[in-house]
Amino acid sequence: MAMNSKTLRDNRLVFYADLVRDVNRILREFLKLSNAKCAMLIDREGHMVTRQGVTRDIDVDTISALVAGSFAATKEMARVLGEDEFSVLFHQGKTDNIQLSLVGDRTLLTVIFDEATTLGAVRMYAAETAKRLAELFQKHEAEQRMNPHRAPPEDLSTGFVGSAKDKLDDLFGG
Repeated sequence: MAMNSKTLRDNRLVFYADLVRDVNRILREFLKLSNAKCAMLIDREGHMVTRQGVTRDIDVDTISALVAGSFAATKEMARVLGEDEFSVLFHQGKTDNIQLSLVGDRTLLTVIFDEATTLGAVRMYAAETAKRLAELFQKHEAEQRMNPHRAPPEDLSTGFVGSAKDKLDDLFGG
């Protein structure tokens, strides 16, 4: 069943500057407490919303697309096992690790960390951060319903989805 444009407009995830500012504040607090390298908020379609911490050596466009793809694949694994979905994913490397936490039902808290912290600290602080972010999003959505005539932010460029697809094609040789 195809969605009409009104349904898509009503369901799209909108981040205003004041919301992103509040998200960034929460992410900075998380980094300070957890000692992780970076924290990113990515929507489930693979769009980077915002990031804090050290990301200069990370291709954030590719990571964003892969995080969304990983979560989508894991959702299907969960379904096969009789679960709705898994809310936290963890990948361990030789030096860097990544944890993905579902925030609400439309964004993913993505944390990259190394031996400077522990998985336990990241999990504990990420769980609290995800909860705080979900509460912030609920508050923001309630404010949107009360003030529906607020001017919408600028849309992402129309080529953004194509750009993400091109990144994945380049990465996987598609």
